[in-house]
Amino acid sequence: MASVTFDNVVKSYGSVEVLHGINLDIEDGKFVVLLGPSGCGKSTLLRMLAGLEEITGGEVSIGGRIVNDVHPKDRNIAMVFQNYALYAHMTVRENMAFSMTLKKTDKATIEERVNWAAKILSLEDYLDRQPKALSGGQRQRVAMGRAIVRNPDVFLFDEPLSNLDAKLRVQMRTEIKELHQKLKTTTVYVTHDQIEAMTMADTVVIMRDGNIEQIGTPLEVYDKPANLFVAQFIGSPGMNIVEGTIGKKDGAPTLDARGLALPVPTDMNVREGQQVLYGVRPEHLAESHNGVGVEAKISVIEPTGPETHIYADLAGQEICAISRERLAWQPDSGIKLQPMMEHVHLFDAGTKFAIARQ
Repeated sequence: MASVTFDNVVKSYGSVEVLHGINLDIEDGKFVVLLGPSGCGKSTLLRMLAGLEEITGGEVSIGGRIVNDVHPKDRNIAMVFQNYALYAHMTVRENMAFSMTLKKTDKATIEERVNWAAKILSLEDYLDRQPKALSGGQRQRVAMGRAIVRNPDVFLFDEPLSNLDAKLRVQMRTEIKELHQKLKTTTVYVTHDQIEAMTMADTVVIMRDGNIEQIGTPLEVYDKPANLFVAQFIGSPGMNIVEGTIGKKDGAPTLDARGLALPVPTDMNVREGQQVLYGVRPEHLAESHNGVGVEAKISVIEPTGPETHIYADLAGQEICAISRERLAWQPDSGIKLQPMMEHVHLFDAGTKFAIARQ
């Protein structure tokens, strides 16, 4: 196991800079997810760590050793790809043993390591099959087995679940997390799926346009987004955002949004007349049963089983509220909603940065 450090790392393709001075410290044994939309630079950063992309500027270290000019095979890392990258003519056993066979490891050690990995990954009954006789999930487990037999310092995962169906993705998320808990090997995992990030990571690194937007635990980036991008990217359905101006009503701060007055937490560091973006997650927007709240007009009802998603028009903007009740809501009818004050977020309309509480 080893720590990983990116020190002011830059990547350019010709005159186009795609990573703009990345600084990131990954502690030994941690599971870190690089999360962001397509094109944000997360896979490029992972490939630079693996040695598959040249580093334009800065330094990458593994276990305290700078690896900018170290060949991929000498970095003691193991990478699991999106497309499995298995040899079709080899059995599962041969695929898993391949790297050790290249290194001329003795047969007894190879057999011991392959059997150990197969037991961890429930592949013992498939060792003599070829990849074509396996399901997608089994192939991905073989790819993981091929990685762990090498006993690497760092595991790298590049969107490994993208090719699996929804049910299998859930299963494999659990298996990868269990694998990390057993081996405790430093892991860097790339995905654009925020559910994968939230459920698997010790630390989430949210990226956009070649920059890091926020680093934190899954609950930190969910509960305390640093800016509007993070707030809207994390969460499904996404955070509701309403534009407005800070005003006052009965001495208390409010948000004036096209004539509607939304309550603002009294400990928010805002000034009257300030243009802000008011954010509240769907599960923190409750239906009011006492007549207090802001009026919205229901447009769509989506029952999911355990909860109901209520889409409505509020001050000319579509918002979503989540309820665990099963009431007879109807499209085009009115509903009163009450934001939970402790979960309200405000963002400056100009900078899009979160406004701190006093």
